[in-house]
This record gives sequence, structure tokens and C-alpha cells, in this order.
Amino acid sequence: MSKLNRIITVFLILSSFGLGAQDIHFSQFYMSPLNLNPAMTGVVNGGQRVIVNYRNQWAGALGSSAYNTYSSSYDRRLAVGQDDYFGVGGTLWGDVAGETNFGSTQARMSFSFSKKIAGTRKQAHYVSFGADAGFTQRRVRQGDFRWLTQVDANAEFCPGCGAGETIPNTNITYPDLSGGLIWFSTLGERKSIYVGVAMHHLNQPNVSFLNQEENLFSRLTAHIGGEFPINNKVSVKPNFIYMSQGPHKELNVGASVRFKNKSKNSTFNSDFEQFFELGAWYRVGNKIEVGVHSDAIILAARIDYDVYGIGLSYDYNVSALSQSSPGNGSFELSLSYLFGDVGGGVFCPIF
Repeated sequence: MSKLNRIITVFLILSSFGLGAQDIHFSQFYMSPLNLNPAMTGVVNGGQRVIVNYRNQWAGALGSSAYNTYSSSYDRRLAVGQDDYFGVGGTLWGDVAGETNFGSTQARMSFSFSKKIAGTRKQAHYVSFGADAGFTQRRVRQGDFRWLTQVDANAEFCPGCGAGETIPNTNITYPDLSGGLIWFSTLGERKSIYVGVAMHHLNQPNVSFLNQEENLFSRLTAHIGGEFPINNKVSVKPNFIYMSQGPHKELNVGASVRFKNKSKNSTFNSDFEQFFELGAWYRVGNKIEVGVHSDAIILAARIDYDVYGIGLSYDYNVSALSQSSPGNGSFELSLSYLFGDVGGGVFCPIF
């Protein structure tokens, strides 16, 4: 790609998606629960959970300057009496964007309380309330910027052609608060449903590098999912997520098919279950002025082997950006590990 095309592509990306106004997001949102909704803290089949996520985006258009997002989280449940429980956890994520190395790092703690409202041990209905609090650091490197005054008539970068602008603050830190609610029901083996809503950036922090008032929009997230068995070995897991942040809106809808198998652990002479999933999702966004646009078709696979899980997904780009990057969207890898006792004998949906 020529340097002029690269400049145009970066400009379109920043203009369309609002680098300073939109949050990180994962195509495998179901394998990033604490980033999705703080009420999901501790809602896990297993006493404790560790998840690691990695996303590489727009590599076809930006090459080595592609956007990279990393996230790691830990959460656990703490029994309260026979049926209720607290959830506690923490998340650390980082994001590096484009040739300017625009970076964000966030560390936060999450808390939840899950209250049983009806049912038995294996067929129960719960409501979970959650909140998180943390700090975010954003940074840019002044020397990485290329200004229009530094581009010559041949669209070549010319540092000596003109002086760039000065950014007063290249490193800012601000507090961040979020809250959420989720209702979930386990209706039997491999049969569950959940509905959740969360509001992120409740305090709408100032994120300006220019000593101005530039508040981060609050983000509303609504999500629905579940698992429904077709027979003893096959089930379907539909998912829906809607996000709205200022002028930006996104809808992601799809489903996966989950296949069950049993294996024997020769070391402990015990049976354990393993699952394999294949799924597809369709993501659309809004045009700032009016209407909607197709963004990507997401293809995903997942394997759950005893307490270990691994998920792979690829976003096939179908937006206007495909003219510069035909079909090349994003790649994601997710890893999960469950351990410890359930505590209180509570079953949860499989996210």
C-alpha cells in the first residue's frame, strides 16, 4: 500500500470508529466476561476462573502497526449461606493502536452479589448485581505523529517541511466506574439462559490530551445468551450483544453448536467432559449520520478440555475498509482455566 493510501486508511479508521471515544471490544465477548459486565464476576462453574484474551486488528491495512489488545482477568466466588454468593475479581488490559502507538492500560477490581430467587440446586434462578472500579492510563508518543505540514507534494513524509503541533499532555490517568445486572437460570444439564445489562464509564472521565474538557461517553451494553440441548451430545448456544457509546452503536448476533464428548483421565482414573464448538456471528454498526453498515462476519471455534478452554476467531471484513484490506479483519485467541470448588453447590450457565 502506498504511503498516501496508508494515511487515508488510518484517517478513515480514526474518523469512523472514534479512537478517543470507543472502548476495546472482543469478538469472543462470551470469553471475556469481566470486560462485558461486572455482574458476571464470580458467575462461574468452578470456584475460580482465569482468562487471557488477545486481539489483532486491521493487520491487512496497517501491517506492523496493527491494533493489538491484551486482557487478563481472575475472578472467584465466595459462598454466602447455602445458595447465595459474592464474586470478586480483577482485570488488567492494554491496547496499542496504530503508528502513533496510542496506548491504553487499565487495572480494575470487580465485585458482585448473586441472589437466588427461585428453584433448586440444578434448576435455579439468580439475579446478580455487580460493580467495578479502576484506573486507566492513556499515552501517545509525540515523535510518532506525522502532521499534514510534514507531507510533501509526492505524499512522502518530510519531517523538515514543517513543524508539527505540540501535545500538552502525552500521558494521562483517570478513574473509571461501571455497574451491571444479570439474571440467569440453569434449567438442567446443558440448558440455561441469561440476560444482562451494564453501564460503563459512569463517571464520564475527562480523556483529553490537550488540556480541554473531553469526557468519555458512557457505554451501555445489553447481552442475551444461553444453551439449549438438541440431544444428549449436541446443543446450540445463541448470543446477542448490543453496545451504544455516544454516537457509536454496534450489534453482534449469532450462535455456536456445541458437541459433547467424554474422556477418561488415566492419571486419576476418572471421567471428564470435553466439548467442541463451531459458531458464526454477524456484526453491524451505525453510520454517524444515518443508517447502518455491515462490519464483519465472525467465524469461531472453541475447545473445552476438562478445566481448560481455548477459543479462536477470525473477523472476515465486509465493511468499506475491505477496499484497502480485502477480507482481512481481526484475529483473536482466548484461553481459560477453571479450578477450585463450586462452593454452595451452585450451577451457572456456560459462557
